[in-house]
Amino acid sequence: MAFPKHVRLFEMGARDGLQNESGPVIDTAIKVELINQLSDTGLTHIEAASFVSPKWVPQMGDASAVMAGITRKQGITYSALTPNVKGLEGAIAAGADEVAVFGAASEAFTQKNINCSIKESLERFAPVIEMAKEHNIRVRGYVSTVMGCPYDGEIDPAQVAAVSRDLLDMGCYEISLGDTIGVGTPLKAKRMLEAVAQQVPVEKLAAHFHDTYGQALSNLYAVVEEGVAVIDASVAGLGGCPYAQGASGNVATEDVLYMLNGLGIETGVDLQKLAQTGHWITAQLGRTSGSKVALALGCN
Repeated sequence: MAFPKHVRLFEMGARDGLQNESGPVIDTAIKVELINQLSDTGLTHIEAASFVSPKWVPQMGDASAVMAGITRKQGITYSALTPNVKGLEGAIAAGADEVAVFGAASEAFTQKNINCSIKESLERFAPVIEMAKEHNIRVRGYVSTVMGCPYDGEIDPAQVAAVSRDLLDMGCYEISLGDTIGVGTPLKAKRMLEAVAQQVPVEKLAAHFHDTYGQALSNLYAVVEEGVAVIDASVAGLGGCPYAQGASGNVATEDVLYMLNGLGIETGVDLQKLAQTGHWITAQLGRTSGSKVALALGCN
């Protein structure tokens, strides 16, 4: 399959990037400024907040204030993670353009993450998706642990395909396939995608690959080569998964963008502005950027 001419980058830094930060809760003003800077890079999709219980994810406790504080730019979708109806109600009140629900292809991970089975998790999402439809809000579906689980180990690609198909049938417009602990390799990524694509059209799939073992870019190349045209990434490589030990670091948006530029694939995103934003946010957090491209550009 030929490479897509255009890839949409879905920026996760403000949500997936910051949700797992240890230490004091990051100031709302910093989160707002991060999103505003990202809005000036050419990105069209930014996940801005997560409407979850602050008891479980303290860094996202100010979701409403963040959504109220950002300067929205025309043409940009500002989305929010909403695990339940209460979260959706908060996202609607805050004016989220789009919301997302999150499940997993692993039974054990689902139990650890949201305290229920895969089947029960999907049942919980049904009223969320229905309410979102009533408010004309699109819903994105996340499937975690698509290439490995910290508790179940190897994941059958057929299970990933089944959960993805269920989310599509329930009304999700797009399914993001997450290598939550970053254990995937290019061949495993291709085989997983091949199984899912038999159930869900490739044009409705996104790749959300973590870089725990340094394989994210290789894995993304493998699935883009098969036609995937949406990539989730986090500026400066911020974040990870609080429920998966060792899963530190999303793939850096700057590094993904550099690769796509080298392939002649359009994104509409300015690499220099993005790298400068990554430098700014990591300076606020007291460390250097996790992006090799940003370091090479001298942004630290």
